[in-house]
Amino acid sequence: MKPVSLLVVHCSATPAARDIGVAQLRAMHLQRGFRDVGYHYAIRRDGRVEKGRPDNVMGAHVEGYNDGSLSICLIGGVKPDGKTAETNFTAEQYRALEVLLRDLKGRYPKARICGHRDLSPDRNRDGRRSGPWDSGPSD
Repeated sequence: MKPVSLLVVHCSATPAARDIGVAQLRAMHLQRGFRDVGYHYAIRRDGRVEKGRPDNVMGAHVEGYNDGSLSICLIGGVKPDGKTAETNFTAEQYRALEVLLRDLKGRYPKARICGHRDLSPDRNRDGRRSGPWDSGPSD
């Protein structure tokens, strides 16, 4: 894998009531034909961080940017209908994300933090970015 230059934040696109982790993400990804879970980290609803792929193994999380990037998946991101986007992440998830990003930026100081939406097509054409990922804990 190339040196880490991107830290990409994702959501699982699951309702808030569905607290899944790496095991469930792995099963979902295997069903879709992936070799393993696509993400390097998952942050559960209570803020627990679970390890997915090892950092030295290329992920499968954003086409065209997998080599040289690490992925973090926040569990949640849609309304109970399973389709409509909703910023429903918990305070515990945001705290865990900050701690994890600080750690990763310490290990990979040249890496830029971005959201998946910043690297992939705007599927719903609303023109919005996924979040304020242009700056991070060490910026």
